[in-house]
Amino acid sequence: MKFLTRIALAAALLTTPSPVFAADTGEVVKQALTDVMVTKNVDVIDRYFAEPYIQHNQAVATGLEAFKSLAATVIAGNPAFSYRMVRVFADGDIGVAHGIYEGFGDMPLVAFDVFRVEDGKIVEHWDNLAPLAPDNPSGRSQTDGPVTVSDHNRTEANKALVADFVDTVLIGGAFDAIGSYFDGDAYIQHNSNIADGVSGLGAGLQALADAGITMRITRRHAVYGEGNFVLVVSEGDISGQPTAFYDLFRVENGKIAEHWDVIAPILPDNEAANTNGKF
Repeated sequence: MKFLTRIALAAALLTTPSPVFAADTGEVVKQALTDVMVTKNVDVIDRYFAEPYIQHNQAVATGLEAFKSLAATVIAGNPAFSYRMVRVFADGDIGVAHGIYEGFGDMPLVAFDVFRVEDGKIVEHWDNLAPLAPDNPSGRSQTDGPVTVSDHNRTEANKALVADFVDTVLIGGAFDAIGSYFDGDAYIQHNSNIADGVSGLGAGLQALADAGITMRITRRHAVYGEGNFVLVVSEGDISGQPTAFYDLFRVENGKIAEHWDVIAPILPDNEAANTNGKF
């Protein structure tokens, strides 16, 4: 009963009227990434992006001119650059993309990019990027798995379920309640260090503890979802290092069925290229 009450409360807090522009948001983001990042046609940036362009990537200056400069050098001017878009979904004016960049550095980066769309153009951007890692103990990569959005009528219920799991278990530490959120041990895992199953999650967390590594999620910033996909943006720390956690969950029949993540350190404010903050 307590579990159902928590879900009902989370649903009440998260539920908003289904926006009519969600599909358009996803198409704007998908087309912008295709034209600018995939085909590297940076001349069309003004078609998809507009000022004031608020940048939350801590390594990039804010504003559209800064993005254009980056695009000219790192994207169009760099033969090694490429982007592979894996999955895209939208929640109102927010579009979420999961993909892989190459050419930003010495190794490929797996990324979640979050965009806010206003009047048909992208005006704000958040992201989390980390080096692409080898497949996990269950042979799964950081990006493989389903890409099709389904169960649109369950969007708010799925968002509420995942938000409650993060708040209750990952932040609140109530690991005795973990079984309420999963269908037995059925849980597909894409974190590069953890095997499938709820049992695999427990073993992975125990391995971190045995190695003297502490990982805490202390604050949930945002929950974005469409149908069966829900992304949670949170912050915390790993052994004292401020850390951003982007966790994508796939929900099936009211239970968490699959998980992808990108975990990255948060820079100190005095080292950031803009003052907009990571979140």
